[in-house]
Amino acid sequence: MPINQPLIQYTLDYRHNFVRNSLLVQADCFQWMKQAPSESVHAIVTDPPYGVKEYEKDQLEKRSNGNGGIWRIPPSFDGHERSPLPRFTALNESERERIRQYFYDWANYASLLLRPGGHMILASNTYLSQIVFTAVVAAGFEFRGQIIRLVRTLRGGDRPKNAEKEFPDVCTMPRGCYEPWGVFRKPLPSHMTVSDCLQMYQTGGLRRKPDGKPFEDVIESERTPRKERDIAGHPSLKPQSFLRQIVYASLPLGKGIVVDPFMGSGSTIAAAEAIGYTSIGLERHEEFYKLSLQAVPKLAEIPTKELQLPLTFG
Repeated sequence: MPINQPLIQYTLDYRHNFVRNSLLVQADCFQWMKQAPSESVHAIVTDPPYGVKEYEKDQLEKRSNGNGGIWRIPPSFDGHERSPLPRFTALNESERERIRQYFYDWANYASLLLRPGGHMILASNTYLSQIVFTAVVAAGFEFRGQIIRLVRTLRGGDRPKNAEKEFPDVCTMPRGCYEPWGVFRKPLPSHMTVSDCLQMYQTGGLRRKPDGKPFEDVIESERTPRKERDIAGHPSLKPQSFLRQIVYASLPLGKGIVVDPFMGSGSTIAAAEAIGYTSIGLERHEEFYKLSLQAVPKLAEIPTKELQLPLTFG
C-alpha cells in the first residue's frame, strides 16, 4: 500500500496504518494533539463522545449485554427494534460541568492544531449542544452557525417512565427530528481578509457544492443504512450520504488535511476517501481502531446520490 508521505510526520510514536489517502492512528486525541505539528491541518470534522461515560469499557459492556447503564435500551414496538441511545437527560450537574470542561480543554488543543481560518464541524444533540458550543467558543473559536441534519432519530417522545398508562397523552420531551452540528472557525489573523487567508493558509471559508451553489445549513438525511452498519458496527455511525457533504464543504479549496479526532469505526475518514481528500483519524479504543482498518475502504466504495464525485483513491 503506497504511503502518503506528507502524513508520516503525524504518526509520531503511535500505532498506525495508512489506508489509501488517509492515516489511521490509535491514540488519545488529547495526547496526540499535544505532539502533532502546530497549525498544520485545515479542518476538523468529528462526532465526539461527550466526555462522560458512555464509551467507557464498563458502559459499553452493559450496552452489549442489554443491561443499559447510561445506554437506554428502547422497548420494541410496531415490530421494530430500536438501537440503544445514551441517556444524556440523566446527567447530573457535576457531569454537565465535566462536559463543559472537557470540550473547553479539547477545543484549546484543536486550536493549536488548526491553521488560522480552519473550520471545525462538530456533531452534537439538542440536549447538550448549548453546553458544548459555549465551551468551544470560550476556548477562542468563532461560532459560524449550525448544520441541521434533518433525521428522525427516535430520541425523546417517551411517556413518563413507569407511568405510561397513567399519563398516556404526555411525552417528557419532543421527539427528535434533527441533529445540530456546530460550525466553528479559528479566527483569522488580525487585519487578514478571507481571501488573504485562502491564499496563505487555504482556509477561511467553506467549499461550495459541486454544482456551484452555496453550501447550505439544512441537510435532509437518511438514518444510517443497514449495509453501512453491517460494515462498521459503531453505536454512533452516521451515513455516508450525509458525511460526504459536510466533509466536502470543510476544505474551501478542495485540498488540505481533514482530521477526525474521534474516529470510531472510520465513517468520516471513509467520507474523505470517497471524495479524494487527505485525512487523519484518531481512535483510542483498540476495538474500534481495528474495525476502522477494514471499514474505511469498504464504506468509501459505497455509492451515494447526494454527492456524485469520481472516487480518487491513491
